[in-house]
Amino acid sequence: MVPQVKKVLFVAFHFPPYSGGSGVHRAFRFACYLPENGWRPYVLTAHERAYEKVDPAGLAVLGGDACVIRAFALDAQRHMAFRGRYLRWSALPDRWVNWAAAAVAVGLVKLYKEKIDLILVTFPIATAVLIGVILHRLTRKPLVVDFRDSMTEDEYPREAKTRAVYKWIERSAVESGSRFIFTTPSARRMYLNRYPGLAGDKCIVIPNGYDDHDFAGAAPGHPSRQRRAEGRVRLVHAGVIYPEDRDPRAFFGALRRLKEDGVIDAASLAVDLRASGFESYYSELLKALGIDDLVHLLPALPHRDALEDMRAADGLLLLQAASCNHQIPAKVYEYLRLGKPILALTPGKSDTAALLTEVGGATIAELSDEDSILEAMPAFIESVRRGAHPLPNLQEVQRYSRRRQAADLAHCLDQLLECSIEHRRTLYEEL
Repeated sequence: MVPQVKKVLFVAFHFPPYSGGSGVHRAFRFACYLPENGWRPYVLTAHERAYEKVDPAGLAVLGGDACVIRAFALDAQRHMAFRGRYLRWSALPDRWVNWAAAAVAVGLVKLYKEKIDLILVTFPIATAVLIGVILHRLTRKPLVVDFRDSMTEDEYPREAKTRAVYKWIERSAVESGSRFIFTTPSARRMYLNRYPGLAGDKCIVIPNGYDDHDFAGAAPGHPSRQRRAEGRVRLVHAGVIYPEDRDPRAFFGALRRLKEDGVIDAASLAVDLRASGFESYYSELLKALGIDDLVHLLPALPHRDALEDMRAADGLLLLQAASCNHQIPAKVYEYLRLGKPILALTPGKSDTAALLTEVGGATIAELSDEDSILEAMPAFIESVRRGAHPLPNLQEVQRYSRRRQAADLAHCLDQLLECSIEHRRTLYEEL
């Protein structure tokens, strides 16, 4: 018989008050909404000192049904370095491997004391996956692994020794886990191909998404589509622009050519890149191309403020290279929820392009193809200016709310728990 109040130990390194990336929202919102679906999460995370950036307000909306347990952890780069250098073994697989010993000890106590049913672990910190595997092997509690995108690829992690350790942890997780969660269909297929013995019914897709709480007070439905016969069209990109996986040079080249041809100028177009992460590099590049009056490098904002900044934009910019075809950036779902026109520079075969084609609201061009971008941009800018660009279908967008995804996760946990109970019952009957 399934217990009325079900319990899961949720191992997640990124958890509020951590601040510094979109990945924290997936774990946090799972913890917020699982209680609505009959699961009490015990979040096993790291001590706050392990985080470079914190936002004390981050935990404000976490309900009382979730318990947060913080285990001792240091950041090898900041806490264990001498004159800027630290021992390599102290950062394998990552800078927080020292978290594992305390987390396993604390996790064992909680698992037995609270009679917790399942273990759930979420990437992208490899040490978190390692902790989940160890706890499973010590307790035999069923393990669910939220891989998200992929732990390893042919050239990721870049350093060979780190990549070897990642692969070992990944393989151990696949051998130990009972269910595996991915954020895109392509990531799921990647793992089924990589591990031929992995059963397809054990692998499910729960995409990233948006949280309704972040849009509280926003007017429902589409934003106003007022015409902009005159004035400047403002495009916003939110988040880090990696020089390889989100290389904007072809986009910049297209802007330069459009400016030289007199199609755009600083009075008609502004492109705001907020929190690009590589400001020095891009600043020099923009100056060299002569488009630093069009493209502005802006500092990071708190998450809610960043959403307001995007809401005030005329259109939203997305950059994604072919190397990430099996991923969908988390920001895409917030872009869609905002109901703005999207200029998506991504391969047509990517999972991102498939999502945007399904939901609507995007002009799509290949990120690495300057001519393709050059061809697409004038029509995009003009349609945005006239208020004529198609917008996302908000009924379709609602499928990607964090609350709905937590319900999908709870369903996965329910099925696994029922299987586990049935398995134990069969063993007892055989005895």
